[in-house]
Amino acid sequence: MKRITRTVRLACATALAGALLAGCEPSGGTKNEQGAVAGMDMQGAAERADAMFYDTVGAIKPDIEWVHDTTTTGSCDVTRYWTVMTVVSPERRGNFLGVVEKFWKANGYRINTVNPDRDMPEIVATSPDGFGITVLFGHQGQAFFEVTSPCVKNSKVAPPSKPANGPTYEGETAVPTPNVRSDFWSAETPAPGPTPSS
Repeated sequence: MKRITRTVRLACATALAGALLAGCEPSGGTKNEQGAVAGMDMQGAAERADAMFYDTVGAIKPDIEWVHDTTTTGSCDVTRYWTVMTVVSPERRGNFLGVVEKFWKANGYRINTVNPDRDMPEIVATSPDGFGITVLFGHQGQAFFEVTSPCVKNSKVAPPSKPANGPTYEGETAVPTPNVRSDFWSAETPAPGPTPSS
């Protein structure tokens, strides 16, 4: 059942990212006749996606624990996924998303969608160079990040080189639901601080 839920989530997320990026022009790069960002291939796009994620989670304080999830490729794009293992209580999800949104805005990202749903909120944004980035909460309050590139040159894509900051759950059929408690993020009381805009 977990595998089916995970597959459906990834399929939906990929479709959403594709819809958001359809027709988008990267603002800061040139495109060659194939529509690819000049000088960037899928491996370079995957590394850029990784850097966007690492920068984003680096802005979240106190630190959260996360693991690498899957990588998917299309005909000319690549998507990286990450799963947050820290328990973020319903009372702290607004703060969590507010910190992420504030960081993205400060770095020139365009906020496309803010879904303030209490149980499964999300923010969808686009970086200045045309990468789609999403943070969302899913089953049992687990937070996920994903980054999808614009169209780039086709190439092989290697796994992320930076290790996760927690267990990797290698050999398991699926990454478990969040299981790392945080004095701050898991607290069941609201916290002062930023919350996402509506």
